[in-house]
Amino acid sequence: MSRPEKLVVITGTGTGIGKTWVATELLQYLRGRGFRVAARKPVQSIDPEERVTDADALAGASGEDPNAVCLPNRTYRVPLAPPMAAEALGSPVFTIADLAAEVSWPDGLDIGLVEGAGGCCSPLAADGDTCDLIAALSPDRVVLVTHAGLGSIHDVRSATRALGARLGDSPGNPSLAVHLNRFLPGDSLHQANEEWLKERYGYATFHDPPALAEMLAIG
Repeated sequence: MSRPEKLVVITGTGTGIGKTWVATELLQYLRGRGFRVAARKPVQSIDPEERVTDADALAGASGEDPNAVCLPNRTYRVPLAPPMAAEALGSPVFTIADLAAEVSWPDGLDIGLVEGAGGCCSPLAADGDTCDLIAALSPDRVVLVTHAGLGSIHDVRSATRALGARLGDSPGNPSLAVHLNRFLPGDSLHQANEEWLKERYGYATFHDPPALAEMLAIG
């Protein structure tokens, strides 16, 4: 199976944290810099009234067909965690191994981005979560998206512990980058949170998608 030169998994500390927005910003920036990119959303569950899915947004940013980003049979139109949505619809059970096997890439990619669903510990399949998908895919980088406000330090440290052996159980592991979403440069709380995460706990932190994209491209 073809594999991008660099494989990146984007996960988050919770649902609705902004993973897809960050992923689309990264894809658009990298494409603008001339890198060959592609995105994959192994599974998604949505409200049946939702018109634009995460796969649609990712496809728009990467220049792909949404059905290549997320296989049609892996879109579940029930607003529950994917395996719960599949169960509610009476669809077949699927596993982390199934999702990992379905992630395929065109030849010649510089960077491939895989976006999980929900937080890193949210159910992704009948037998695991995005932490388990990371173990199955062995990416070169993991981007953990979180909020910048009160509680972000706890959320990042808790998520890192959950990721555990997948990242060598170390905040300073070079495979992990933390993106503080909706960061306001003039906000003293946001600034303090970033400083503590970076200086006291050793995380590689970002709040600017272009800067994160450059790290993914050259790091």
